[in-house]
Amino acid sequence: MTYPQTPPVGGPHNPVWMNCGFYPQPVITEAAVHSLEHGAVWITYRPGLPAGEVDTLRGLARTPHVLVSPWRDATLPAPVVASAWGVQLTADTAGDPGVKAFVELYANGPQAPEKGASCRGAFGTPQQ
Repeated sequence: MTYPQTPPVGGPHNPVWMNCGFYPQPVITEAAVHSLEHGAVWITYRPGLPAGEVDTLRGLARTPHVLVSPWRDATLPAPVVASAWGVQLTADTAGDPGVKAFVELYANGPQAPEKGASCRGAFGTPQQ
């Protein structure tokens, strides 16, 4: 499926959402878009992001309604991208204060078409 943004911030998606949490491998884009509809913030990062920065993002994935995964290739517009339904933030580092502020503002936020819907009980097994 083709989307106007990389990664997408909404649009057509799988009927099954991606369980929120941390994934060390890229996830199914269309399932992650369904998670966005449920109020998830999807944080993607470029392959090769330093381990310490990945650990910072892993910590954010412990927040309810947050999904973290690497993007499938280097086409990500910044080293770290936080997306929610209809909105997106790019950052040069995982420690950028804007990333945490984005999570606080948009995780299960008012922008979600299905705010409060589950971000668990579907597809994927996130790591701790």
